Amino acid sequence: MKKHIPNILTCCNLLSGAVAVVMAFEGLFTWAFLLIILGALFDFCDGASARLLGVSSPIGKELDSLADLVTFGLAPSVMLMQAIRLATANSTYEWGFWSLVCLLMAAFSALRLAKFNIDTRQTDSFIGLATPANALFWGSLIAAWPQLASYAEWIPFVMVALMLLSCWLLVSEVPFFSLKFHNFSWKENKGRYVFLIGCALLIVVCTGLGHIRFAGCACIVWYVLAALILRR
Repeated sequence: MKKHIPNILTCCNLLSGAVAVVMAFEGLFTWAFLLIILGALFDFCDGASARLLGVSSPIGKELDSLADLVTFGLAPSVMLMQAIRLATANSTYEWGFWSLVCLLMAAFSALRLAKFNIDTRQTDSFIGLATPANALFWGSLIAAWPQLASYAEWIPFVMVALMLLSCWLLVSEVPFFSLKFHNFSWKENKGRYVFLIGCALLIVVCTGLGHIRFAGCACIVWYVLAALILRR
């Protein structure tokens, strides 16, 4: 029975992503974001359980990529597409067809996952932005969409530009550190600790300003900046 536990958790990740897609089509972006977070928790637990139980398998690796594509690729792409369509329903700009460009993010997420599966360099770190981080950024940002969309009609254009930037980051050669701790020493995990302290401060600030929904995307922006700083 224990050999099936990681795959069951992976399927829970996939189901979370599938329901997130449905919530996105319904315009229930907060629920979609929460389901992406739930999928991320299942994604963490499936790998941890496989290592703990010693039951890693090739099929588990393939299933994990398929689940990640739904939860961290398709779900945020559909969220962004629907957010733009709803926000521009009465706009002078016609976004109905052009909003489909947001699905490019799902395609680049698939490419990112495929590259990760065959790249032997990505054992303790990442080359390119990991799909869960990208999904958490977009999930958090779109959950706060009503606060953004009321500012100006050009916001959707900015969102599409950011989406194209995130597509590049997904398949780039930019190195990103992982949050896997092999020990808890400050010397070997200085970057990780600095990042986590920064995230805690960002959450406090966003909460104090009444914009807690922005905390997730703020933390991912900080993650990208920290990776670029540590790269030097």
